[in-house]
Amino acid sequence: MFMRFLHLSIDVEHENIVKQFYNAVVLPQLQKMDGCRMASLIKSHTEKGAFISLTLWDEESQAEKYEKSEVYKNLTEQINQFLSESSEWKMQLSEDFKLEYKQVYEAPVRRNYVVAVKTHHSESSPKQPTGMYIRIVSLKIQPNKINEFKDIYSKEIIPALETTKGCSFAYLTESLKESNEFLSISLWESKAFAEQYEASGKFDELTSKLKHTFSKFYLWKTELEHQIKGKVETSEDMKIDNYTTITGKSFN
Repeated sequence: MFMRFLHLSIDVEHENIVKQFYNAVVLPQLQKMDGCRMASLIKSHTEKGAFISLTLWDEESQAEKYEKSEVYKNLTEQINQFLSESSEWKMQLSEDFKLEYKQVYEAPVRRNYVVAVKTHHSESSPKQPTGMYIRIVSLKIQPNKINEFKDIYSKEIIPALETTKGCSFAYLTESLKESNEFLSISLWESKAFAEQYEASGKFDELTSKLKHTFSKFYLWKTELEHQIKGKVETSEDMKIDNYTTITGKSFN
């Protein structure tokens, strides 16, 4: 199973239009693509204008075929009109050889992951993803502890999440670009259930089972924080992002 993230920076005034576009144009096209199991447009709770088009596929080759298709090219061209303008400006020569400045749009960023472990449901994705709350935990793992990390996640983390009220699905995905980068993705019936899980201490309890496999840089950082009794930020910190599903559909 293969998970694809397309990060989009959407102009605030276009958010409702993008939702309508995703419903009317993107979902029907993805439903026709071989191997696409689910598509969702999710919105960040912390970063203004940050959206992700999340798709779930049977195989990587099917997602790659889609990315090379005219369908994907056409959808990308249509979505460009809704993207935010960045703070960067491009300098170029016009046709009459005059210098002109043009603001650059925030181009979509694609990230691809293989699903290494998932909850033990017969279906691969929720029947109705719209309205679900999503927690994405980014992790860096020591290369020599990756197999141990996956084993603990499969045998202890997944069963614990399956018995947690409000948690519908959980996936552990492995980056195809960075060999030691993982995302722990959990789908919740509502934000309240996810917050209850966090407040109960269960997240910290489950994290402690895995912590010894985290990158050495991160472990060093946590020890330093303990010594100085303060916060230190690094490029390999465990990061938690929260999203709400704006619209989506399962094609099972």
